[in-house]
Amino acid sequence: MNAIARLQRMSHGSHFRALTLRGGEAAAPIDPFLAVDHAWMSGPPFPPHPHAGFSAVSYLFPDSDTAIDNRDSLGTRNLIQPGGLHWTAAGRGVVHEEVPAEPGKTVHMLQIFINLPRERQDAPPFALNIAPEDVPVVQLPGATVRVPLGSFADALSPLVPPTDVCMLDISLEAGAEVRVPLLTGHTAFIMPIDGKVWVDGQPFSLAEAGLPVSLSQGEDRVVTLCAKQGNARAVLFSGVPLRQPVYWQGPFALASAEALAETIEAYRRGAFGTLQPR
Repeated sequence: MNAIARLQRMSHGSHFRALTLRGGEAAAPIDPFLAVDHAWMSGPPFPPHPHAGFSAVSYLFPDSDTAIDNRDSLGTRNLIQPGGLHWTAAGRGVVHEEVPAEPGKTVHMLQIFINLPRERQDAPPFALNIAPEDVPVVQLPGATVRVPLGSFADALSPLVPPTDVCMLDISLEAGAEVRVPLLTGHTAFIMPIDGKVWVDGQPFSLAEAGLPVSLSQGEDRVVTLCAKQGNARAVLFSGVPLRQPVYWQGPFALASAEALAETIEAYRRGAFGTLQPR
């Protein structure tokens, strides 16, 4: 079944704007994803802030003007370069901060919030990182597919994340098409990034996203992306839905009200650690 979800425009001060897709209280219909922000960041938009119960993933498009200076309360400090991806599995709780590495330049990115299985929501936090040069790339006639998460064709991302997901960054020249197989039982959706992309013959642009959902029954299928009117870029997300409750409060998302209350109390007593001022 195909549905259309409008992307909401969001801004935070003058340094951050985004087109955002939210999965709602139960994360449906994009489970195991909770939300995706297609964002432009030109300054420090948020102070150091906590997360718990899910993974916060940052992917920089190769055309980003600059890198992200990333740090967290685990002691991680690294540059997320254009074309690279950083995965923070917040688990029982972590504090982090991301700012553009060069003042005055704009980061072009995806902020992706991915649920953790209930049994991993109280696990110690950890971070994964993949450098741009380590992201597998599949070249097809008129198309390039980057594979920062999951697999496509004969390419397999070296990252093994705590939630089973796939993310394909697909660039299309005019007239090109890419066929992506989807497994029965997987949730999958498309976020247009640039230009107009046709998904199974239906056009989508930045104003909307196609959501092929309810794939838990029937045969495996193939989704076709093509560009008919100039170059286009889109990202395809897919994963195995967790089908577990989602209790939200600010930067926390847990599978029960009790776990959420315990997490908030843990943060208040300083269990997540802190970041030193820059």
